[in-house]
Amino acid sequence: MSEVDMAVIEPEMMKSYIWLQTADGSIQQVDQKVAIFSPMIRQEITQKGMGSSKNYAISLPQQVNPVMLSLILDYCRFHQVTGHSPKEIKSFDEKFIRMDTKKLCELTSAADSLQLKPLVDLTSRALARIIEGKTPEEIREIFHLPDDLTEEEKLEPLKNTTDDLRIRLLNRLYARKRKELKEREKLKNVEAEEEHVDDRSVDDLLSFINGGNGDSKGVKASKNKKKNRRRKDQQKSVSIDESIQSRFKWS
Repeated sequence: MSEVDMAVIEPEMMKSYIWLQTADGSIQQVDQKVAIFSPMIRQEITQKGMGSSKNYAISLPQQVNPVMLSLILDYCRFHQVTGHSPKEIKSFDEKFIRMDTKKLCELTSAADSLQLKPLVDLTSRALARIIEGKTPEEIREIFHLPDDLTEEEKLEPLKNTTDDLRIRLLNRLYARKRKELKEREKLKNVEAEEEHVDDRSVDDLLSFINGGNGDSKGVKASKNKKKNRRRKDQQKSVSIDESIQSRFKWS
C-alpha cells in the first residue's frame, strides 16, 4: 500500500474512534459510532471538536466512572445497530437491567448525565417497579438514605443539591403520598358533612322557621298534653256537677 493510500486511510481510521476521559481521570479509546449514541458526547465532538486524541479527550460527567461507562457502551453497541426485532430488543433490555439496586441507581444517574433518555427511561421503570407499593421507610432502606427526619418532615421534599436520582424518585413518591393524604382528608370532610345532614321532616323545618324549636315530636307531645288537660278538666267538671246534683237530690 502506497504512502498516498495510507494518508487517505489514516484520517478515516482516526475519525472512527474517539477518546473519552472518565471522572477518575482514566482515558480510553472507543468506537465513535457507539459513543455518539449519547447526545452529550455527540455535541462535544460536533460543536467543540473534542475527542480526537488523548490530549483532547472528552471529559465525561462525574457520574460516569469506568464501570458505568462500560455498561453504557454495551447498551449503545446494541441499540445503535438497526434491524433488531422488538422481541430481541425487549430480551436484551430485560437482561441488561438485571443488577442490584445500587448499581441500577448509579447507571440511571450516569445515563442521565449523558442525556441517554432511552436508557434513563429503561432504568427508571426498573426502579419504579422496585419501589412500587413500598412505604417511604422501606424505600429509604432500599436506597440507603438517612432516616433522621420527623414524620412531618418525611413527607416534605428533600434537598437535592447533588442531583441524586434516588432523592428525585423519593420526592416523587412523597408528592404522591401528600396528594393521597389530601384526598383522604377531603373524603373525611365530605363524610362528616353527610353525617350532619339535617334529617328533620318538613313539619319540623316549618315549625323551626315559624319560631318553634323544629321538633315536631315535641310539638305533638305538647298538643297531646293540652288535650289530656282539657279531658281531665272536663271530667272534673262532670264529676262536680254530678256531686252537686246528688246532694240536691238527697237533701
